[in-house]
Amino acid sequence: MPRPDPIELELFRHLLVSIAGEMGIVLRNTSYSANIKERRDYSCAVYDAGGNTVAMGDHMPVHLGAMPLSVRAVMDELRLGPGDVAIANDPFRGGTHLPDITAVSAVFLEGSRTPSFYVANRAHHADVGGMSPGSMPLAREIYQEGLRIPPMLLVRGGKVDGRLMSLILANVRTPVEREGDLLAQWMSIRKGEERLREAVARYGMARIRRNLAGIQDYSERMMRAVIAALPDGEYQFTDWLDDDGIAPGRVHIRVSVRIDGSEAEVDFRASDAQTQGSVNANHAIVVAATMYVFRCLIAEDVPFTAGLMRPIRVLTRPESIVDAQEPSAMAAGNVETSQRITDVLLGALAQAAPGRIPAASSGTMNNLSFGGWNSRRGAAFAYYETIAGGMGASCMAPGLNATHTHMTNSWNTPVEAFEHLYPVRVRGYRVRGGSGGGGACRGGNGLIRELEFLCPAKVTILSDRRVTGPWGLAGGEPGRPGENELVRNGKTTRVDAKTEFEAKKGDVLRIATPGGGGYGSRER
Repeated sequence: MPRPDPIELELFRHLLVSIAGEMGIVLRNTSYSANIKERRDYSCAVYDAGGNTVAMGDHMPVHLGAMPLSVRAVMDELRLGPGDVAIANDPFRGGTHLPDITAVSAVFLEGSRTPSFYVANRAHHADVGGMSPGSMPLAREIYQEGLRIPPMLLVRGGKVDGRLMSLILANVRTPVEREGDLLAQWMSIRKGEERLREAVARYGMARIRRNLAGIQDYSERMMRAVIAALPDGEYQFTDWLDDDGIAPGRVHIRVSVRIDGSEAEVDFRASDAQTQGSVNANHAIVVAATMYVFRCLIAEDVPFTAGLMRPIRVLTRPESIVDAQEPSAMAAGNVETSQRITDVLLGALAQAAPGRIPAASSGTMNNLSFGGWNSRRGAAFAYYETIAGGMGASCMAPGLNATHTHMTNSWNTPVEAFEHLYPVRVRGYRVRGGSGGGGACRGGNGLIRELEFLCPAKVTILSDRRVTGPWGLAGGEPGRPGENELVRNGKTTRVDAKTEFEAKKGDVLRIATPGGGGYGSRER
């Protein structure tokens, strides 16, 4: 097959990315929950007939790199027909953690019996049941974390399966919101299908198929070029989580990156064993973090496709913290452990590419979830958010203050929306001055978020970097660790990085997030 015209390739690349982007707009505009509508905790992508990624929206790396495994699980377990939409959230079938529900549909062209494309989206639902509101508990096994969905058809031939929807809604605390968000995912899928059919009608399937292959091949060539520019050798790094939320003691993640010509082997098999707590990650999360970090090495705006991973081999050990097996608890693996996997990869690559890798960013998503009964509205409520921290500095610039970094790419919930939707008052929301690590370039500062509960609520926090701050590079100082505090009746008490408690009316929760590491010695 002749190499596609580069100008045409770029045009088709942007066409496909625009489809994924428009899917995201539909999902956001039609959703019910603040987590999707305000925080934009969702991702959308387009796949070829083989289930290979050809385009992603500008959404969340931890979703996008792992979603192909959910698409593959659907392809393996179900025979999708026209108008079918499958959903799945099982971490042991390509998912990440239970609140992330993935919707997958096959796109059929008129007269064809086989799919020409797949489209998918993944949205974090603010509650999917389980032992605490928000479905991010301090669990010991996955059965405590919420409703686990293997690949199943929510929509059959264009009609919602009412029995499956009823089963889901009977197991969540906020059924109206869940139904609205699931239907929003369906509408997003329909928009992707519509735009792909329009593209085929305009350009023809043969031309599109040629460019789909060309885009993936181009991504592969770009990745091979950047790997080949690194010195051959083996680069190792170790970092850790403070604890798993159940047992004391660090949980180590170790990586060895081997560069050999234009290929890389990324080996996590020396990492600690899977834990009692919910910080366990699966292979899909490791692939997502690896894809993100290696993509960051490419200075150009390369297409984010399956071709990026062709030169990279990822190795994990079953029953380890990065390849946990059933029935491990998984809620924090997608959020906290994914950030630490990113940190160790950056630490290893800093040895191979000094000057191109920044110091560690906050290294935690500072997950907060809570819920209870809202007497003003006469209904249950459940809320989830991630809270930004400081960005690590680089050799070129200081780190940014109070921003989401690496595996999360979500927004905050605006104060106005927060106080309108939930029985909570935002008492403070500000940059945490002095929390960034010092150096020739200073790490970004974290932030402080203070919330007053206006009614009793059950609260869960899953955070990290509360013991050891994010590391600096090239003589830069570490960022300041985060802190969680509860103010009750005027008395301030420190609360653990990973904890659950019953908040009383009038309690104020203060979360201070870590600053980023500094870069370079102050003396320079």
